[in-house]
Amino acid sequence: VQLVESGGGLVQPGGSLRLSCAASGFTFSRYAMRWYRQAPGKERELVAAIVGAGGSTNYADSVKGRFTISRDNAKNTVYLQMNSLKPEDTAVYYCNAARAYPKADYWGQGTQVTVSS
Repeated sequence: VQLVESGGGLVQPGGSLRLSCAASGFTFSRYAMRWYRQAPGKERELVAAIVGAGGSTNYADSVKGRFTISRDNAKNTVYLQMNSLKPEDTAVYYCNAARAYPKADYWGQGTQVTVSS
């Protein structure tokens, strides 16, 4: 099983980035996909989630209206479009794949996002 994030980097406040997470080694469409982030000295927090079929999403209040999660089951990839970025969005962003039955939970290595002028 592999989850490989990409697309992180340094961006100025107000800018945009699109993160990608390429999955392999499991049946991607059967898993809910989530993006988490962890800033220095803080706990990991859920940013956005999308169900296996891609129809239902939810977001942390702090990113609603600015971030959009989507998935392409044909490409086994989940995306996080981040607009109007703020310095407080600076964190390592992690991709997660999870299934309830049978229980499974996979994580990527993370990609750094830095929002700074």
